[in-house]
Amino acid sequence: MRTPARSFLFVPGDSERKLAKAGSASADALILDLEDSVSASNAQAARALAREYLAQHKRGNRPQEIWVRCKPLQDPGALADLAAIVAGDPDGIVVPKVRSGDDLRTLSHYLSALETQAGLQQGSVQILPTLTETPQSLLLAHTFSGEHTRLVGYSWGPVDLMAALGASTNRNPDGAFETLYAYARGVCLLVSGAADVSPIDTICADYRNPGMLRDECTFARQAGFTGKLAIHPDQISIINELFTPTRDEIEHAQRVVDSFANGALGVVGMDGQMLDMPHLRQAQTILRRANLPAQEN
Repeated sequence: MRTPARSFLFVPGDSERKLAKAGSASADALILDLEDSVSASNAQAARALAREYLAQHKRGNRPQEIWVRCKPLQDPGALADLAAIVAGDPDGIVVPKVRSGDDLRTLSHYLSALETQAGLQQGSVQILPTLTETPQSLLLAHTFSGEHTRLVGYSWGPVDLMAALGASTNRNPDGAFETLYAYARGVCLLVSGAADVSPIDTICADYRNPGMLRDECTFARQAGFTGKLAIHPDQISIINELFTPTRDEIEHAQRVVDSFANGALGVVGMDGQMLDMPHLRQAQTILRRANLPAQEN
Protein backbone atom coordinates (compact mmCIF):
# COMPACT_ATOMS: atom_id res chain seq x y z
CA MET A 1 0.00 0.00 0.00
CA ARG A 2 1.38 3.43 -0.90
CA THR A 3 1.71 6.18 1.72
CA PRO A 4 -1.77 7.73 1.70
CA ALA A 5 -2.62 11.41 1.53
CA ARG A 6 -3.89 12.75 4.84
CA SER A 7 -6.01 15.68 3.68
CA PHE A 8 -8.25 16.07 0.63
CA LEU A 9 -9.65 19.56 0.07
CA PHE A 10 -12.76 20.03 -2.09
CA VAL A 11 -12.56 23.01 -4.45
CA PRO A 12 -15.64 24.04 -6.48
CA GLY A 13 -14.75 23.47 -10.11
CA ASP A 14 -16.66 26.54 -11.29
CA SER A 15 -15.00 29.06 -8.94
CA GLU A 16 -12.00 30.77 -10.55
CA ARG A 17 -11.29 32.56 -7.26
CA LYS A 18 -11.19 29.40 -5.16
CA LEU A 19 -9.19 27.52 -7.79
CA ALA A 20 -6.63 30.32 -7.84
CA LYS A 21 -6.23 30.08 -4.05
CA ALA A 22 -6.34 26.26 -3.82
CA GLY A 23 -2.64 25.70 -4.39
CA SER A 24 -1.73 27.80 -1.36
CA ALA A 25 -3.57 25.40 0.94
CA SER A 26 -1.42 22.81 2.70
CA ALA A 27 -3.69 19.94 1.65
CA ASP A 28 -1.97 16.79 0.45
CA ALA A 29 -4.57 16.56 -2.31
CA LEU A 30 -7.07 18.86 -3.97
CA ILE A 31 -10.40 17.58 -5.28
CA LEU A 32 -11.69 19.76 -8.11
CA ASP A 33 -15.42 19.26 -7.74
CA LEU A 34 -17.69 18.83 -10.74
CA GLU A 35 -20.56 17.35 -8.71
CA ASP A 36 -22.44 18.76 -5.73
CA SER A 37 -20.87 22.22 -5.57
CA VAL A 38 -21.57 22.94 -9.26
CA SER A 39 -25.01 23.77 -10.64
CA ALA A 40 -26.21 22.14 -13.85
CA SER A 41 -26.00 25.47 -15.66
CA ASN A 42 -22.31 25.79 -14.73
CA ALA A 43 -21.31 22.20 -15.54
CA GLN A 44 -19.57 22.96 -18.82
CA ALA A 45 -17.74 25.97 -17.42
CA ALA A 46 -16.55 23.89 -14.45
CA ARG A 47 -15.17 21.22 -16.78
CA ALA A 48 -13.25 23.82 -18.74
CA LEU A 49 -11.83 25.45 -15.59
CA ALA A 50 -10.82 22.09 -14.12
CA ARG A 51 -9.09 21.10 -17.36
CA GLU A 52 -7.29 24.45 -17.45
CA TYR A 53 -6.16 24.01 -13.85
CA LEU A 54 -4.74 20.58 -14.69
CA ALA A 55 -2.94 22.04 -17.72
CA GLN A 56 -1.35 24.69 -15.51
CA HIS A 57 -0.28 22.11 -12.90
CA LYS A 58 1.18 19.20 -14.81
CA ARG A 59 1.90 15.88 -13.15
CA GLY A 60 5.47 15.78 -11.92
CA ASN A 61 5.47 19.50 -11.09
CA ARG A 62 2.54 19.49 -8.69
CA PRO A 63 3.11 20.41 -5.05
CA GLN A 64 0.04 18.33 -4.19
CA GLU A 65 -2.08 15.65 -5.81
CA ILE A 66 -4.94 16.86 -8.01
CA TRP A 67 -8.10 14.76 -8.09
CA VAL A 68 -11.41 15.49 -9.80
CA ARG A 69 -14.82 14.49 -8.49
CA CYS A 70 -17.06 13.58 -11.39
CA LYS A 71 -20.79 13.07 -11.30
CA PRO A 72 -22.14 9.62 -10.32
CA LEU A 73 -21.81 7.06 -13.11
CA GLN A 74 -25.60 6.75 -13.27
CA ASP A 75 -25.75 10.46 -14.18
CA PRO A 76 -25.55 11.19 -17.95
CA GLY A 77 -23.07 13.97 -17.18
CA ALA A 78 -20.44 11.63 -15.73
CA LEU A 79 -18.95 10.60 -19.05
CA ALA A 80 -18.87 14.22 -20.19
CA ASP A 81 -16.95 15.09 -17.02
CA LEU A 82 -14.43 12.33 -17.64
CA ALA A 83 -14.03 13.12 -21.32
CA ALA A 84 -13.30 16.74 -20.47
CA ILE A 85 -10.66 16.20 -17.79
CA VAL A 86 -8.84 12.86 -18.22
CA ALA A 87 -6.57 14.28 -20.93
CA GLY A 88 -5.38 16.76 -18.27
CA ASP A 89 -3.80 13.79 -16.46
CA PRO A 90 -5.33 14.12 -12.98
CA ASP A 91 -3.87 11.96 -10.24
CA GLY A 92 -7.26 10.38 -9.81
CA ILE A 93 -11.03 10.48 -9.96
CA VAL A 94 -13.27 10.69 -6.91
CA VAL A 95 -16.45 8.90 -7.93
CA PRO A 96 -19.52 9.54 -5.75
CA LYS A 97 -22.63 7.48 -5.04
CA VAL A 98 -21.17 4.17 -6.20
CA ARG A 99 -23.61 1.28 -6.02
CA SER A 100 -21.45 -1.84 -6.41
CA GLY A 101 -18.12 -3.08 -7.67
CA ASP A 102 -19.59 -3.00 -11.17
CA ASP A 103 -19.46 0.81 -11.06
CA LEU A 104 -15.71 0.65 -10.41
CA ARG A 105 -15.16 -1.71 -13.33
CA THR A 106 -17.22 0.54 -15.60
CA LEU A 107 -15.24 3.60 -14.52
CA SER A 108 -11.96 1.79 -15.10
CA HIS A 109 -13.05 0.89 -18.65
CA TYR A 110 -13.95 4.51 -19.33
CA LEU A 111 -10.60 5.67 -18.00
CA SER A 112 -8.67 3.12 -20.05
CA ALA A 113 -10.32 4.33 -23.26
CA LEU A 114 -9.76 7.98 -22.41
CA GLU A 115 -6.14 7.37 -21.37
CA THR A 116 -5.49 5.68 -24.71
CA GLN A 117 -7.10 8.55 -26.56
CA ALA A 118 -4.96 11.07 -24.65
CA GLY A 119 -1.72 9.10 -24.96
CA LEU A 120 -1.46 8.55 -21.21
CA GLN A 121 -0.03 5.48 -19.51
CA GLN A 122 -2.70 2.87 -18.86
CA GLY A 123 -3.81 2.87 -15.24
CA SER A 124 -2.20 6.22 -14.44
CA VAL A 125 -5.50 7.79 -13.33
CA GLN A 126 -6.48 6.32 -9.99
CA ILE A 127 -9.84 5.94 -8.26
CA LEU A 128 -11.19 6.98 -4.85
CA PRO A 129 -14.88 5.96 -4.60
CA THR A 130 -17.30 7.27 -1.99
CA LEU A 131 -19.16 4.38 -0.40
CA THR A 132 -22.42 4.34 1.56
CA GLU A 133 -24.05 7.28 -0.22
CA THR A 134 -26.57 4.86 -1.75
CA PRO A 135 -28.50 2.09 0.01
CA GLN A 136 -27.30 -0.34 -2.70
CA SER A 137 -23.68 0.18 -1.71
CA LEU A 138 -24.37 -1.05 1.82
CA LEU A 139 -26.32 -4.06 0.61
CA LEU A 140 -23.62 -4.91 -1.96
CA ALA A 141 -20.58 -3.92 0.10
CA HIS A 142 -18.91 -7.30 -0.47
CA THR A 143 -18.52 -6.48 -4.17
CA PHE A 144 -16.10 -3.64 -3.41
CA SER A 145 -13.40 -5.83 -1.85
CA GLY A 146 -12.23 -7.38 -5.12
CA GLU A 147 -9.15 -6.57 -7.17
CA HIS A 148 -9.28 -3.07 -8.62
CA THR A 149 -5.85 -2.02 -9.84
CA ARG A 150 -6.61 1.72 -9.94
CA LEU A 151 -8.04 1.81 -6.44
CA VAL A 152 -6.16 3.76 -3.74
CA GLY A 153 -8.85 4.02 -1.10
CA TYR A 154 -12.48 4.39 -0.15
CA SER A 155 -14.29 7.21 1.54
CA TRP A 156 -17.83 7.24 2.87
CA GLY A 157 -20.72 9.67 3.02
CA PRO A 158 -23.60 9.86 5.52
CA VAL A 159 -25.40 12.91 4.10
CA ASP A 160 -26.47 11.47 0.75
CA LEU A 161 -27.47 8.23 2.47
CA MET A 162 -29.63 10.24 4.85
CA ALA A 163 -31.28 11.96 1.88
CA ALA A 164 -31.80 8.66 0.06
CA LEU A 165 -33.58 7.23 3.09
CA GLY A 166 -35.68 10.32 3.74
CA ALA A 167 -34.14 10.83 7.17
CA SER A 168 -33.98 14.23 8.84
CA THR A 169 -30.71 13.58 10.71
CA ASN A 170 -27.90 11.04 10.92
CA ARG A 171 -26.89 11.87 14.49
CA ASN A 172 -28.10 10.89 17.93
CA PRO A 173 -28.88 13.60 20.50
CA ASP A 174 -25.34 13.20 21.93
CA GLY A 175 -23.82 14.00 18.52
CA ALA A 176 -22.65 10.47 17.73
CA PHE A 177 -23.69 8.87 14.46
CA GLU A 178 -26.98 6.99 14.62
CA THR A 179 -26.57 3.22 14.41
CA LEU A 180 -27.10 2.87 10.64
CA TYR A 181 -24.56 5.60 9.84
CA ALA A 182 -22.04 4.21 12.33
CA TYR A 183 -22.47 0.90 10.51
CA ALA A 184 -21.86 2.65 7.17
CA ARG A 185 -18.65 4.11 8.57
CA GLY A 186 -17.60 0.64 9.64
CA VAL A 187 -18.34 -0.72 6.18
CA CYS A 188 -15.87 1.77 4.72
CA LEU A 189 -13.19 0.56 7.14
CA LEU A 190 -13.91 -3.12 6.49
CA VAL A 191 -14.03 -2.82 2.71
CA SER A 192 -10.82 -0.78 2.68
CA GLY A 193 -9.09 -3.35 4.84
CA ALA A 194 -10.29 -6.21 2.65
CA ALA A 195 -9.05 -4.42 -0.47
CA ASP A 196 -5.80 -3.31 1.23
CA VAL A 197 -6.38 0.37 0.43
CA SER A 198 -6.68 3.55 2.51
CA PRO A 199 -9.94 4.45 4.30
CA ILE A 200 -10.58 8.20 4.14
CA ASP A 201 -13.01 9.72 6.64
CA THR A 202 -15.91 11.91 5.56
CA ILE A 203 -16.09 15.70 5.92
CA CYS A 204 -16.69 17.68 9.08
CA ALA A 205 -19.44 19.99 7.83
CA ASP A 206 -19.09 22.46 10.71
CA TYR A 207 -15.93 24.07 9.39
CA ARG A 208 -16.03 26.85 12.00
CA ASN A 209 -15.76 24.33 14.84
CA PRO A 210 -12.11 23.25 15.19
CA GLY A 211 -12.86 21.36 18.40
CA MET A 212 -15.37 19.16 16.62
CA LEU A 213 -12.90 18.57 13.79
CA ARG A 214 -10.17 17.58 16.24
CA ASP A 215 -12.48 15.10 17.93
CA GLU A 216 -13.54 13.61 14.58
CA CYS A 217 -9.94 13.30 13.38
CA THR A 218 -8.77 11.70 16.63
CA PHE A 219 -11.63 9.21 16.66
CA ALA A 220 -11.20 8.45 12.96
CA ARG A 221 -7.49 7.80 13.21
CA GLN A 222 -7.97 5.58 16.24
CA ALA A 223 -10.49 3.58 14.23
CA GLY A 224 -8.05 3.10 11.35
CA PHE A 225 -8.77 5.91 8.90
CA THR A 226 -5.66 7.34 7.25
CA GLY A 227 -7.01 10.75 6.23
CA LYS A 228 -10.04 12.98 5.98
CA LEU A 229 -11.98 14.99 3.42
CA ALA A 230 -12.17 18.76 3.97
CA ILE A 231 -14.47 21.50 2.71
CA HIS A 232 -12.49 24.54 3.91
CA PRO A 233 -8.75 25.40 3.87
CA ASP A 234 -8.86 26.21 7.61
CA GLN A 235 -9.48 22.50 8.31
CA ILE A 236 -6.29 21.29 6.65
CA SER A 237 -3.70 22.00 9.34
CA ILE A 238 -5.70 20.10 11.97
CA ILE A 239 -6.25 17.14 9.65
CA ASN A 240 -2.57 16.96 8.70
CA GLU A 241 -1.49 17.22 12.33
CA LEU A 242 -3.78 14.51 13.65
CA PHE A 243 -3.22 12.03 10.81
CA THR A 244 0.57 12.31 11.10
CA PRO A 245 2.25 9.86 13.51
CA THR A 246 3.74 11.63 16.52
CA ARG A 247 7.41 11.40 17.44
CA ASP A 248 6.57 9.08 20.36
CA GLU A 249 4.53 6.82 18.06
CA ILE A 250 7.35 6.68 15.52
CA GLU A 251 9.99 5.92 18.15
CA HIS A 252 7.87 3.16 19.66
CA ALA A 253 7.09 1.69 16.25
CA GLN A 254 10.78 1.66 15.32
CA ARG A 255 11.64 -0.15 18.54
CA VAL A 256 8.98 -2.77 17.80
CA VAL A 257 10.30 -3.30 14.26
CA ASP A 258 13.87 -3.51 15.56
CA SER A 259 12.80 -6.13 18.10
CA PHE A 260 11.67 -8.38 15.27
CA ALA A 261 14.63 -7.51 13.03
CA ASN A 262 16.28 -10.96 13.00
CA GLY A 263 13.07 -12.55 11.71
CA ALA A 264 13.62 -15.67 13.79
CA LEU A 265 10.98 -15.10 16.43
CA GLY A 266 7.22 -14.79 16.14
CA VAL A 267 6.92 -13.36 19.67
CA VAL A 268 9.27 -10.93 21.42
CA GLY A 269 9.33 -9.15 24.76
CA MET A 270 9.57 -5.37 25.05
CA ASP A 271 8.97 -3.14 28.08
CA GLY A 272 7.47 -6.05 29.98
CA GLN A 273 4.95 -6.88 27.25
CA MET A 274 4.79 -9.77 24.82
CA LEU A 275 4.49 -8.62 21.20
CA ASP A 276 3.47 -10.79 18.26
CA MET A 277 2.86 -10.34 14.52
CA PRO A 278 -0.15 -7.97 14.79
CA HIS A 279 1.99 -5.58 16.85
CA LEU A 280 4.71 -5.74 14.19
CA ARG A 281 2.26 -5.04 11.38
CA GLN A 282 0.81 -2.10 13.31
CA ALA A 283 4.31 -0.67 13.84
CA GLN A 284 5.17 -1.10 10.16
CA THR A 285 2.00 0.75 9.22
CA ILE A 286 2.94 3.70 11.46
CA LEU A 287 6.41 3.90 9.89
CA ARG A 288 4.98 3.78 6.38
CA ARG A 289 2.57 6.60 7.23
CA ALA A 290 5.53 8.59 8.53
CA ASN A 291 7.35 7.93 5.21
CA LEU A 292 10.01 5.86 6.97
CA PRO A 293 11.33 2.41 5.97
CA ALA A 294 9.27 -0.37 7.53
CA GLN A 295 11.11 -3.68 7.44
CA GLU A 296 8.74 -6.38 6.24
CA ASN A 297 8.86 -9.84 7.88
